Amino acid sequence: MFLPVALLCVLNALSALAQLSGSVGPTTSRSSKQATICNVLSYGGTVGSSDIGPAIQSAFTNCVLKNKGSTLYIPPGNYDMATWVTLKGATQWALQLDGVITRTATTGGHMFVVTNANDFEMWSSTSAGAIQGNGYQCRNAGPRLLRIITSKNFSLHDLIFVDSPEFHVIIDNSSNGELYNLAIRGADIGGSDGIDLSGSNVWVHDVEVTNRDECVTIKNPSSNHQIERIWCNQSGGSAIGSLGSGTAIENIYYKNIYTNGGSQMFMIKSNGGDGYVKNVVFDHFMGLGTAYGLDIDEFWSDAATAPGDGVVLSNITFSNWNGYITDGHRRSAYRLLCSDSAPCTGITIGDVYIWAENNVGTYACESAYGHGACLKSGTGSGYAATTTSYTQPAAYVSPTALSGNLASGFATNSPIPIPTIPTTFYPGLPQISPLAKNGG
Repeated sequence: MFLPVALLCVLNALSALAQLSGSVGPTTSRSSKQATICNVLSYGGTVGSSDIGPAIQSAFTNCVLKNKGSTLYIPPGNYDMATWVTLKGATQWALQLDGVITRTATTGGHMFVVTNANDFEMWSSTSAGAIQGNGYQCRNAGPRLLRIITSKNFSLHDLIFVDSPEFHVIIDNSSNGELYNLAIRGADIGGSDGIDLSGSNVWVHDVEVTNRDECVTIKNPSSNHQIERIWCNQSGGSAIGSLGSGTAIENIYYKNIYTNGGSQMFMIKSNGGDGYVKNVVFDHFMGLGTAYGLDIDEFWSDAATAPGDGVVLSNITFSNWNGYITDGHRRSAYRLLCSDSAPCTGITIGDVYIWAENNVGTYACESAYGHGACLKSGTGSGYAATTTSYTQPAAYVSPTALSGNLASGFATNSPIPIPTIPTTFYPGLPQISPLAKNGG
């Protein structure tokens, strides 16, 4: 789909708008957080411990909170964990996880909660630190692995999160953060979200996710997030939503997103609700064998209908996509199904080439206005869904396969092995920051 020059200018302007609003990550150096090393082995912990949780909590309470510029250190080795920890309120500190922690209790909640942190870094110097959830033992009946709440000026990197009983990583109403060089491997089942993100001014890049739910997904409220070089490797795929009442999401930029298998290349999902999603750019997406392609669904049946006339979607741009869905008979590759009482406006689809393995192509549009696919021009009231056939785009190119693409997801009833963090997350692009073990 070729766009006229005027529309390309609009696209470039949106790209400039929908990015980070300021600096991200810790405000002081890593070395400034090493004046005091709070080693869990000095606070009751042992390598091979049957429950390292109390030692982590003690090291935080009795060392980190009392020593600004400190590092809570979990050395290499294997540790079981049955007591969850809440690490609240510290400034200028780090959590260095070089060991492997394995969940052994089935208590709900989160294994790690970091809340109200400022100038914080959670990382592994070996790029091999991991939390193993063994969720196959207590599927959807145990803890999530990590939640960072109302924190600012933070980073999370060079860590591995495996088989959470529920979600893996949640960034909850936090700001000025950077997440990178992460590997997340969950089971082939719903409720296994990789990264759920809300807050403002967070940069997520160079992340691999395997699961059957959210890959890297924006939650409400959110503004000025930049998500790039993401490898959804047999994952449910990335999304915005699901959205309900009081939605306030704006200035979001996804680029260089690679999806191998899974549910969708990208989805905006809601059912009822109110508020807005505006000024969003989805640039350079590549998809191989997903169920859905480009998908806006404001009648998403997996969520109960929320009060309201519908979330208003506006100024949303899709550009430079290439990929294929599995079955064009069952699903339209382009689905833009907007609320009849709150139509979408300003949707731009340019240089987006999606096809199907079975050589059937259709667009589906409802109450959606803009340029490209089956969108109606201008603005107006709601209209009934229409489906239009199209032939294979002349510019379509079979997408590149990454080494390490999985043929299927991981079983729900057996262990998932701890992977290594890759160094490529999108074809032809290097990772932005080297792994810590390589000097990053």
